[in-house]
Amino acid sequence: MMAEYEILDDRFKELVLPNVQLQQIATGHLWTEGPVWVPAQNCLYFSDIPAQKLFRWSPDNVVSLFRKNTDFANGNTLDTHGRLVTCSHGRRRLERVEVDGSIGSLASEYEGKPLNSPNDVVVKSDGSIWFTDPTYGIMGNYEGNRGVQEQEARNVFCLSADGEALTSVSAELSQPNGLAFSPDETRLYVADSGGSHDPAVEATIFAFDVSPDNRLSNKRSFAVVSPGFPDGLRVDHLGNLWTSSADSVQCYAPDGTHLGKIFVPEVVSNLEFGGPRNTRMFITASTSVYAIHVNVEKAQA
Repeated sequence: MMAEYEILDDRFKELVLPNVQLQQIATGHLWTEGPVWVPAQNCLYFSDIPAQKLFRWSPDNVVSLFRKNTDFANGNTLDTHGRLVTCSHGRRRLERVEVDGSIGSLASEYEGKPLNSPNDVVVKSDGSIWFTDPTYGIMGNYEGNRGVQEQEARNVFCLSADGEALTSVSAELSQPNGLAFSPDETRLYVADSGGSHDPAVEATIFAFDVSPDNRLSNKRSFAVVSPGFPDGLRVDHLGNLWTSSADSVQCYAPDGTHLGKIFVPEVVSNLEFGGPRNTRMFITASTSVYAIHVNVEKAQA
């Protein structure tokens, strides 16, 4: 299908390409999330949370099952050594696939209590791993296992590069969800999707300043997303922030200006830059995964 855009600022015209196709590259799923491009394998991994499966898409348009019985895996990323790091709703932990293929736990509790349900994850260039811990995976049995919230807050966590120290860097959001660093890693964006269950919570992406010792400060509202709620986030090499919404992938300049939209025929959950030059955008959206070529590339730490 031909791509459809909404141009809200002329700068957006330089970020997208005319006359390209929005391609549906996978479909028939229950709810797709967590896309991650794996350069070493030239492929995309993505989660189907309710199906408890991880899938692999390759450029020859073959979709294959990578792993089953994932216990409601959600967000995925690669660490600085190229190992797959995954947020597990069902096991209420952050986990990693080791070199020998075994799956180990990186974090499963904080201050002696089980995590809520790790949701999305990013890795900083210093090797620290940052993830959000809302309660979506313990609210019911469709995307996790119904359970009791034992954490006092829905935290944003930072796990030190050596895996020894887990620190709550923010405990003030309703339901912290997607997160992404600016290209120079001095700013962290975090989506708050709490409006999905509480109408009083505005669909806001917050920005924080990041100190050299990995502390957050100066929380402020960066953008309010409509329609729907922000979920997954990605930043391009120019510093523009791209986010999911109910009808599109939306783009915001570093100064917060809403630049435009790429319309998608399903509710968007997440996105990722990938391909040989990191200039292809992969979009997980309800039952399907879409791809589109853009005129920017993924920010490199």
